[in-house]
Amino acid sequence: MCLNNISVVGEMRPLRASEDKNMQNENRNEEAVSPVIATILMVAITVVLAGVLYVWASQLAEGNTDGDFSMYGFAVTDAAGSPTSDSGEEIVYIAMDAGEDLSWATVIVQMSDGGSYTECTNPDQAADTGCAVSDNGDGKWSFGEEVTISEGSDDICSSACSVQVKVLDRASNKLIYESTVTSVA
Repeated sequence: MCLNNISVVGEMRPLRASEDKNMQNENRNEEAVSPVIATILMVAITVVLAGVLYVWASQLAEGNTDGDFSMYGFAVTDAAGSPTSDSGEEIVYIAMDAGEDLSWATVIVQMSDGGSYTECTNPDQAADTGCAVSDNGDGKWSFGEEVTISEGSDDICSSACSVQVKVLDRASNKLIYESTVTSVA
């Protein structure tokens, strides 16, 4: 059927050259958006994952210590001989079994004979009334070195007694070591 030179058969009119180029550009642009978005997403996911792993690892490294972790080991043994009523007697020996050298200026040694703890004088200090630590005279406590805790001018242990020793960091007052009770007889 034909009406005034118009055919109704379903013919498509040919596209003009400029319309054809626009359609091709749109198709290219639609295809290019997907790889760009994918690249941005991959980079973002990688950065976020790296950040999460960093935070997790740093918390793991610090979380187990709670600030009290120490790489030192000590052994406390009874000094030879039975305690008497004399002052200045050797009470216990403490050997460093693990760890790096400790300067006496950075360490506090405390001793308890069943009551409260008494701070012992370090080897570089004059002996006090309570207890005193003596070493080999090099100014530090080294791995494998055994130091002696003795009574000061007061008699702490005149007969069999139970002694407990603490080693603390002087700057932070954090516990480095606390012994079990050692019987001195």
